Amino acid sequence: MPATALPEITDPQVLSFAAELARDDGLSETQVLATLEEAKIQQSILDAIARPAEAKPWKDYRPIFISDRRIDDGIIFYRQHRELIDRISGEFGVPAAIIVAIIGVETNYGRNTGRYRVLDALYTLAFHYPPRSAYFRGELRQLMLLGDDRLAFPVDQLKGSYAGAMGLGQFMPTSIAKWARDYDGDGRIDLWNSYPDIVASIANYFVEHGWERDAPVTVRAVRDAAAQPVERTGLEPLLTVQQLEAWGYAPTAPVSAERAATLLTLDGAEQEDWMIFRNFYVISRYNRSPLYSMAVWQLSEAIARGASDEGP
Repeated sequence: MPATALPEITDPQVLSFAAELARDDGLSETQVLATLEEAKIQQSILDAIARPAEAKPWKDYRPIFISDRRIDDGIIFYRQHRELIDRISGEFGVPAAIIVAIIGVETNYGRNTGRYRVLDALYTLAFHYPPRSAYFRGELRQLMLLGDDRLAFPVDQLKGSYAGAMGLGQFMPTSIAKWARDYDGDGRIDLWNSYPDIVASIANYFVEHGWERDAPVTVRAVRDAAAQPVERTGLEPLLTVQQLEAWGYAPTAPVSAERAATLLTLDGAEQEDWMIFRNFYVISRYNRSPLYSMAVWQLSEAIARGASDEGP
C-alpha cells in the first residue's frame, strides 16, 4: 500500500474505519487512508448489486449456465488441466467436475474474472450501500490486512467483480484469508494465473465447509398426489430421506433412508422437486441461492458425462 502524507479524506465513516484498523489491527492509519483516497465510488457497482441473476426464476436462470457452449468449454478446460485437477480432487475428495463447474459458473472458465478494481468495489459498497455496509466493511478490512505481500498484485491493482470477488474462483478477501491455498508454494496466492492455487483453493473451500467425500449432492423426487407440504426455511438438510418418503416424495435413485435431506422445489418448465443433501448445502456456502447450487451441480454432471464420453 502506498505511504504518503495524510490524505485529505473528510468522510467521518472512512476516517473511523481507518482509525479502527490502526487501533485493532496495527495498520498504519496514514497508509490505510492513502490507499482509500485512491478508491472511486462507482455507480455501476450499486446498479449491478441491485439486480442479481439469482432474482430470476429457475427456468430463466438455468439456461444462463447450462448451455452447450458452457458444457463444451468445461470439458475442454478439464482436459487441459486434467492431471492437476484429478490430483487435487483425489487429495481433497471434491469431484473434479464440481471444481470445473464452479469456475465455469463463476467466470466462464476465466474469461470474465471482473472488470472493476476490487478497491473501488469494496469501498463503494462499504460506505455507500447501507443494506450490506457492515459485510463489505469487513471485506475491505480483510483486503487491507492481506496487503500487497500475499496476493498476486498490489491491492490498488486487483481486478474483480462488482462485489469485490477475485480470480477464476471469485474469492472474497475473507475467503482468501481463511480458505485459499498457495498450492504451488511460491509464497503468494494467485487466483488469476496459478492453476494449482486456483483449483486447490476451491477444493479446500468445499472441504472446510463440510464436503462429504463420495456422498450424493441431490436427486430428483417424484411427488405423490397426496404429498404433505414440506416447510423449508433454508437449504440445510434437517430431515431424512425416510421422512420425505413418508410424506409423499420418492427419490428417483437409490439413497440411504437415514441420509439427512430436505426438499427443494424449483419453477422450471414444470415444477421440479429435488431431495437435497449435505453436499448441496456445501455448494450453497459459495453462493446462498439454491439456483446457483443447482446450476453448479447440473453443469458438473454434464461436464463429467462429456469428459467420460471423450475418454482420457
